[in-house]
This record gives sequence, structure tokens and C-alpha cells, in this order.
Amino acid sequence: MTPDLKQFIASHSRRVNQLLERSLPARIPGGERLLEAMAYSLLGAGKRVRPILSYAGAHAVDGDMQTPLLDAAACALECMHAYSLIHDDLPAMDDDDLRRGVPTCHIAFDEATAILAGDALQCLAFETLFNSEAVAVRVVAVARELARASGATGMVAGQAIDLGAVDTVPTLEVMERMHVHKTGALIEAAVIMGALSVGTEDARTLRALRSYAKAVGLSFQVRDDILDVTAETATLGKRQGADQQRNKPTYVSLLGLDGAVQKARQLHEHALDSLSDFGASADILRDLSAYIIQRGA
Repeated sequence: MTPDLKQFIASHSRRVNQLLERSLPARIPGGERLLEAMAYSLLGAGKRVRPILSYAGAHAVDGDMQTPLLDAAACALECMHAYSLIHDDLPAMDDDDLRRGVPTCHIAFDEATAILAGDALQCLAFETLFNSEAVAVRVVAVARELARASGATGMVAGQAIDLGAVDTVPTLEVMERMHVHKTGALIEAAVIMGALSVGTEDARTLRALRSYAKAVGLSFQVRDDILDVTAETATLGKRQGADQQRNKPTYVSLLGLDGAVQKARQLHEHALDSLSDFGASADILRDLSAYIIQRGA
């Protein structure tokens, strides 16, 4: 990790963590356990990759980094991500009992509370955007991007494809379709939301950022699949080899370990090529792509 990226991640992680703490709703009688479950999943030891990517997207287009909508977008992304992890871990989905090194939400609380906490965090994501002090047309554009990436054309679709792929041997094309939606959609949205938040409207710029983000979203999943077979549980923060135990297809099972490593490198090169017309302001995005395929090494 470069010194500039390390500083960028540290400062913006602190920034979004402080904002997330303030974003949680006030306690209401009878709702204390729900709020505890929301805080447990939202404020834990996450890497804040998606908020960091949104700040980096704004930085790449030389945007005003103090724009309130940018902070709202970063918080909304983490709320949506936390919701997705809660639901992904449920017994009806991946049935995981460990996340980020601690018990998953439905284990720490109970299944019903976990479902409600996920529901509430999804709503909080949009509430955070609509409460921001920003021009309405920008808020709508950012919210539209988040909704597109999160629902039946994005993350939820990817989860459905993933569930249907258990005990099968999909083609590489099907694998990429799954992860472009399940993992990549919210990562892509993060970069675009950052740029939209600071007023970027140029279609060519947004296409280039979207191309970059799609490559990074896939490389993130490829690296996850590699770590699932090479890293220890303590490093992963979840059960090592969990995908293999559930007979879920991965890039490693399809391409082999060396092939998956090569795939990640190719995606990184594609991400860099997508930023060829950008100047030094996009160096954080470039460094993030490298960091994503090297993490856990």
C-alpha cells in the first residue's frame, strides 16, 4: 500500500465512521434491541471499501471533497453493504456464523432481529441521502444509482444467481455475470456515486469510471475467492474454506489458484487502462485497484 493511499484510507475511514455513528436513529421504547443489532453490524470492524471508493471517485474528478452529499453517499453505501452482509449470512442464504471475526448478526441476536436490522439499514441508506443538504437533482441521481445497484438489477440479482449456482459448475461467463451483480454492482455504484455527488455529468468521464469500477468489482471477488482457500480464519474474519464446504463455485474452483491470480492481475490492468485519460487526481483509484488484488498477501 502506498503512503498516499494509506493516509487517504485512514482519514476517510475515520470520517465515515464518525458520520455513521451520528446517522443511527434515536432509540424508541421497544426498539432498543433492533438499534443494538443495527449498530453491531454497521459500526463493526469493516474495511469501509465502498465509502473509500466513493471518496476516491470524487477525488478523481477534482470534486469538492467537503460536499455534504459525498458524505451522505459514503454513509449510504456502508448502510447498504451492512444490510447485505446481514441477509447474506442468514440460514436461508449462506448460513454463516462468523463475520469480521465476530458472530454474525443472527447469531449475536436472533434471526428475526437480524432480518429487521437489515431492513432498517437499507431504509437508512436512502434516508441518509434524502436528508443531505444538496441540490435535489444530484440527490436523485445518487439515490437512483444506489437503488439500481442494490435491487433486482444489481446485488439482489447476484445473490439469486449465486444461490442457484450451488452444486453446479457454471461457465466463466455465468460466474462473471453473478459477481458483476452480487459484489461488483455496489462497488461500481460507489465510484459513480462519488463522482455524481460532486456534480460530475460528463458522459465520457462517467463511462471511464464505470469501466474502472466494473473491473475492480470483479477483481475484489476474485481476490476473495483466492483468500477463501489461502488465508486463515483469523485473517479472513469468517470461516476459511466456507465456499468449498458449501460446494459453491468460485474463480479458484473454475480456473485453479494460479488462473485466479492471473485473472485478478488482468482485471487490475483493465482498471488502470480505463483511467488512462485521468491525471494524478485518479492515483488513489489506481492504488486502490492494486491494493484490492494484493490484500491479505
